[in-house]
Amino acid sequence: MRTTTLGGTGVRVTELSFGAAGIGNLFRPVSDGAAFAAVEAAWDAGVRTFDTAPHYGLGLSERRLGAALRGHDRDTYTVSTKVGRLLEPNPEGGRGNDLAHGFAVPDTHRRVWDFSSDGVLRSLEASLDRLGLDRLDIALLHDPDHHAEKALTEAYPALERLRGEGVVKAIGIGVNQCALPARFLRETDIDVVLLAGRYTLLEEEGLAEVLPEAAARGRSVIVGGVFNSGLLTDPMPGAMYDYAPTPPDVLDRALRMKAVTERHGVPLRVAALRFPFGHPAVASVLSGARSAEEVCDTVDQLRRTMPSAVWDDLRAEGLLPRRVPVPAATPAEEAHRPKEESWG
Repeated sequence: MRTTTLGGTGVRVTELSFGAAGIGNLFRPVSDGAAFAAVEAAWDAGVRTFDTAPHYGLGLSERRLGAALRGHDRDTYTVSTKVGRLLEPNPEGGRGNDLAHGFAVPDTHRRVWDFSSDGVLRSLEASLDRLGLDRLDIALLHDPDHHAEKALTEAYPALERLRGEGVVKAIGIGVNQCALPARFLRETDIDVVLLAGRYTLLEEEGLAEVLPEAAARGRSVIVGGVFNSGLLTDPMPGAMYDYAPTPPDVLDRALRMKAVTERHGVPLRVAALRFPFGHPAVASVLSGARSAEEVCDTVDQLRRTMPSAVWDDLRAEGLLPRRVPVPAATPAEEAHRPKEESWG
C-alpha cells in the first residue's frame, strides 16, 4: 500500500488509515474477537496507520487496538491518539451506558474536557498505558472547538515540547470544522490536520483554507468522514448525513452522483474514497471499521480501477465544481478514457 511522509516529520502513513472508533463500540457492541479480526485484516491488507482516542468507548478502542498490534514490530506501524478529554472514574460506577456519547459501553468513566498542559501530559500517559506502548507517533488535539484559546496557549505548547523531547513524533489537530485548523496552521507549527467530513464529494469546505494553508506550509492533511456518515456508501431515503437526517437536496445530489459512477461500472463509495487524493496536501484517508469484512470491502474499493471519465461526467453534470482537483488517473485508468477522434 502506498505510503507518504507527514510534512517533514519522518512519520510514515499509509494511503488508508484504520479508524478505531468502531472497535470502541461506536453505536453498537463489537466483540473482542471481531475487533481483533478487523485490525488484523487491515494489517494483512497493508494498512500501517491506526487512529484512536480516549473518547472512543471510554478507552476501549485504545485497549483493543493496543492488544491487536502487540504482536507486530513497533517500528513498522504508526499510531495516532488524541488529547483534550480526560477519563475519570464515574461516581455512579457503570450502572448505565455511554450511548448518550455514541458508545455502547458501561459508563464506568466520565469525560472531562482538559486542554491544560498538565491535562495533555496526563492524557498521553493514560493512553500509553491503555495502548501498552512506550511511545506515540502522532498526538492530536481532539475537538477543541469550544476551548480554542486554551488549546492554543496551553495544550499546543505542551505537545510542541513533547515533540521536541521525542515523546511524540508529530502533532496536530483533529476536528470536523475548518476555521480552527486553518488558524492552527497559520499560528502554530503543527504537522498534520485530521479533517473529518469537510472534504468529501459533497463537502468542499476544506478547499477554502485548510488544504491550501497545509500545502503552502508543507504540512499534511488526513481526511476522515469521506462517506459523510454513510450517505456516500449507498444513498437512499432515510440515510444519515453528518449524523442527522439527509436534507432532500443533498440526497438528490448523492443519488445523481451514484447514477454517474454506476454508469461507468463504479460504486459511488469508490469515488468517495479516491476523491480526497486529488489535493496534494492529503496524505491519507481515514476510514473506520468494526469487522474484517468492512476492512476488506474498503480496501477492495480503494484498489478498484476508476476511469477518469467519472470525474469528467461529475463535472459536466454540475455535481462537482471544476475548481475542485481530482486524482490523476493511473495508466490503467487512463486506458479507459475515451480517445479523441483525429480529423487529420
